[in-house]
Amino acid sequence: MNKRTLAILAAIGATSIYGVNHTIAKGVMPEYVQPYGLVMLRVIGASVLFWLASFFGPKEKIDKKDYRRLFICAIFGMGINMLAFLKGLALTTPIHSAVLVTLTPLFVLVLSVFLIKEKITSRKIIGILVGLSGALGLILFGNEIRQDAPNIPLGNFYLLLNALFFGTYLIIAKTLIEKYHPFTFMKWLFSLGVFICLPFGYEELIAVDWQNLPFEAIWKIAFVILGTTFCTYLFNIFALTQLKASTVSAFIYVQPLIGILYAVATSQDSLTTVKIFAACLVLLGVYLASRKPKVQ
Repeated sequence: MNKRTLAILAAIGATSIYGVNHTIAKGVMPEYVQPYGLVMLRVIGASVLFWLASFFGPKEKIDKKDYRRLFICAIFGMGINMLAFLKGLALTTPIHSAVLVTLTPLFVLVLSVFLIKEKITSRKIIGILVGLSGALGLILFGNEIRQDAPNIPLGNFYLLLNALFFGTYLIIAKTLIEKYHPFTFMKWLFSLGVFICLPFGYEELIAVDWQNLPFEAIWKIAFVILGTTFCTYLFNIFALTQLKASTVSAFIYVQPLIGILYAVATSQDSLTTVKIFAACLVLLGVYLASRKPKVQ
């Protein structure tokens, strides 16, 4: 098996983990751990793992001039983003979550226009409007009566904020990602994330009843830390060494499909006309906005 094939498998593996995470992470909240408590476990666990991994990477120091940008990246990428995602997931359904996170490329495009003056075409504008209309459809018309989803519209709004904050992080972090080794960058990013999230998640973290935690909850928490946070990053990094960034990013289209199939297969969610229609609009919008024009 050649490296390109392995890279494709790695990209599929990463998006598959992201896809099933919507159901698995929700299965922990709020019965065993509250959303912000799970965020604390995620940033602490990933911080430890990336510090251990950094021993196998180059010995680098962060330049003083990059401290400010690194801290801002941590606020958007490891703080507000994660807090909004897991809080939103706790309030809404796995299928809504799997669909709405794919809006990130749209927000990256919009923010790029304002922050780095990227040119925008009419097709991209149409894509943005179509994708956002699908997201608004889920927020306004996707309400259901479910015990495990106490406030779906508010949860969907949090997920929309998550996509916005993560898109902001991707733009701000670009120069640091290009400058530093991934292990160096991520170990400091998650370490800062621990302190940023601490005021929000400390009480929920210490409230976890570890002695009475069943194995089902333990493996799901471990999956969120080791799989969703650590392995996906490594898989994507390897995929980027063999494939174009545009090729790797295209796998985001697979994530909602896997998320929906897994949620339905495990009876954790169900399909409705609104969900199907909104998902189609979101994916169509992302496709139109991210598709490169043909060279004449």
